[in-house]
Amino acid sequence: MGAIPENAVILFNGKDLSNWHTRSGDPAGWDVTDGVITAGGGAGDIVSDQKFTDFTLHIELMEPDMPEASGQGKGNSGVYLQGRYEVQVLDSYGIEIPGKGDCGAIYDQFAPLVNACKPPLEWQIYDIAFRAARLDDDGNVIDQARVTMLQNDILIHNNIELLGVTGGAMDDKVGEPGPILLQDHGNPVKYRNIWILPLPLKGSDKY
Repeated sequence: MGAIPENAVILFNGKDLSNWHTRSGDPAGWDVTDGVITAGGGAGDIVSDQKFTDFTLHIELMEPDMPEASGQGKGNSGVYLQGRYEVQVLDSYGIEIPGKGDCGAIYDQFAPLVNACKPPLEWQIYDIAFRAARLDDDGNVIDQARVTMLQNDILIHNNIELLGVTGGAMDDKVGEPGPILLQDHGNPVKYRNIWILPLPLKGSDKY
């Protein structure tokens, strides 16, 4: 992992989930051991206390080895950007042409350009650049959210314009900042080294 930017927000301190909660606002109940968070166990989704607009997100994940499972039952979880847009987490290793439900997909909207997955039990990296939806003065969406994403240093989404919020979104208030949500789908997916770099909505107009 490269150096974390000085002004990045550390979403997981490697010790506890004191700055995370459940969808209902209760303390996050996922296991934390040796700097690693493990999903599952019926504890429910966890949500970051802090909310963001435009950002880059770095998150590392490990798929469990579930050789008897298949499809959406094989290492399923998800990373929700602003709590609204799910990036699928799944054991899709070896699939020749990944689909809209495979690992790295914007769930049910956009398949990854290529399959960049590593085998289960190996750490993988998502680096995601997120540009929030833009609204006019009347609150109408004039530009949907956009995502550029690398998985394991391979580009899998190239400045795609999303179609709106994905299934399971916390809300559809796309003009407001939102949290990072990690989905509990009942499978023991592991996460570590989670940080986010908030971005300005536009660069300087000065030369």
